[in-house]
Amino acid sequence: MASYLRNWLYSQNPTADIPSPTTETSPPAPEEDDDAETVHGDDDAPPAFPAIDSAQRASQTSRAEPVPRILTDAQLMPPPPPPSLASRRPGVSGSSGSSLMVPPTTTKPPLQPAKKGKVALAPGHGPLDWANLKKSGQNLRGTDTLMRVTPSMLKEHRTRDDAWSAFSGKVYNITPYLPYHPGGEKELMRVAGRDGTKLFASTHAWVNVDYMLDECLVGFMVPET
Repeated sequence: MASYLRNWLYSQNPTADIPSPTTETSPPAPEEDDDAETVHGDDDAPPAFPAIDSAQRASQTSRAEPVPRILTDAQLMPPPPPPSLASRRPGVSGSSGSSLMVPPTTTKPPLQPAKKGKVALAPGHGPLDWANLKKSGQNLRGTDTLMRVTPSMLKEHRTRDDAWSAFSGKVYNITPYLPYHPGGEKELMRVAGRDGTKLFASTHAWVNVDYMLDECLVGFMVPET
């Protein structure tokens, strides 16, 4: 563009002097301060801590760190002795007196209580049959009204055909229930004519005797006059 303008001006006035092009020079760049080089330099590493000439570093260099000592196999802790449980006999104490010995009471099997099996009942004498008999309306108590029963009166009813028993102060006629008893007639006859509360609680305390024999209630126990 500049050469075009020069040619145009020269064609209009050939005698005019064509000014020579001048070169613009930029001002010299200001010298950077030494502080700027320190702040904006390439070295961005953090300063050493503690400082090189500090008292902390001097005290650390003066103390010599102990070198860890490597123990040999002979200096290491020996392994524990092998247990001698395999060579022991049950119930016999070892010569070493080890505290791991099983107590003698655990070497014998515990005594199993004698199981009282249920007696095979005759057909038609199961729990449902007894429930149906109570709902039948028959007089299972053998009396017309409730009575006051003394111990001497209770003792008179201890036969297979006439058996009474007392449970928690209530007297029941257990005669019709004998063939329905799961433990058998012989077991139930043990409380005939006497108070069977203690034996009943030790045998089957979970059974509700008031519900089982509610239709056989004869009366209540009273002391002798």
